[in-house]
Amino acid sequence: MKFTVKKFDEQTSARAGLIETDHGNIETPIFMPVGTVGTVKGVHQHELKEEVQAQIILGNTYHLYLRPGMETMEKAGGLHRFNGWDKPILTDSGGYQVYSLSARRKITEEGVTFRSHIDGSKHFFTPEGIMDIQRIIGADFIMAFDECTPYPCEYKYAKASMEMTHRWLKRCCDHFDNTPDRYGYKQTLLPIVQGSTYKDLRKISAETIAAFDRPANAIGGLSVGEPAEEMYSTTEIVCGILPKDKPRYLMGVGTPANLLECIALGIDMFDCVLPTRNARHGLLYTAEGIINIKNLKWKNDFSPIDENSNSRSSRNYTKAYLRHLIHSKELLGAQIASLHNLGFFLWLVGQAREHILAGTFPVWKKDMLERVQRRL
Repeated sequence: MKFTVKKFDEQTSARAGLIETDHGNIETPIFMPVGTVGTVKGVHQHELKEEVQAQIILGNTYHLYLRPGMETMEKAGGLHRFNGWDKPILTDSGGYQVYSLSARRKITEEGVTFRSHIDGSKHFFTPEGIMDIQRIIGADFIMAFDECTPYPCEYKYAKASMEMTHRWLKRCCDHFDNTPDRYGYKQTLLPIVQGSTYKDLRKISAETIAAFDRPANAIGGLSVGEPAEEMYSTTEIVCGILPKDKPRYLMGVGTPANLLECIALGIDMFDCVLPTRNARHGLLYTAEGIINIKNLKWKNDFSPIDENSNSRSSRNYTKAYLRHLIHSKELLGAQIASLHNLGFFLWLVGQAREHILAGTFPVWKKDMLERVQRRL
């Protein structure tokens, strides 16, 4: 993997970059659609590429490990061949799922014992095992195994968890460096900064992660219920420490406003289930504001969902039609809305990149920030 910063914004910490991988290039800042079980829910791969213009998607280690399982994944030749996506893929290590299964897991120094949410069967994840699983899945970007602490979180627990995450990272790196890439292309390991919202812990964690000198770095444990200002202040501290010549990935974030604020702080990569999850409930994001398509005001609105969108579906279908589909619980409604929201998120980060390159990012961001938070 190679990362090149093409332009730094002079007034903020925003930057436009290029990540080169064996599965293609990624222009940053970038938003990555989440394909938890090997699919971005309700969206074809060709739509992701041609309509949404996604450059990279996510898969989830925990879910893919349980189903279809690693035997199937390995026989398929990895996730790229299994789902037909020929661009880069990043896999979450499963740490967040472990966090969310608090009633079904036990964390020790060795690893995490948990019970499947599918059938209750017992499983054990270790840092080394997670590296092997992600190798088999065939991700271009592999995440280190970490513990994502809840919010709020007591300082003592956050510190102990962060220190264990650092020890797990050492085990991840040692095992990763002593195992070969799979399927004939390069795989890259990303460490994860933790420390809850405690600034001193985040500083320690960022310095520790930077010292591992991996090709890219991630920030985890945010967007778990803390106020937005806490997220931003924590991100700013961490970005001030992580190397400027390597991509920074903020995990699980977020709303259009979150993306704009964090791009300005120096984040290059984002992912979140929000655009597709909210789409299925009729919440649409546009450059003019947020639409709840279920509202009565859209019943007889025969204008395009978003005539300025890069999504063909947004231009070709009307608000009234989409409202009808969502109210009728038709699958097509969720699909159209998902394509629209993903298209908008990719458009937004693409516009941010263009304005960084043009030197007009701060002015554009101020105007766009106000618009994307309006309720229409």
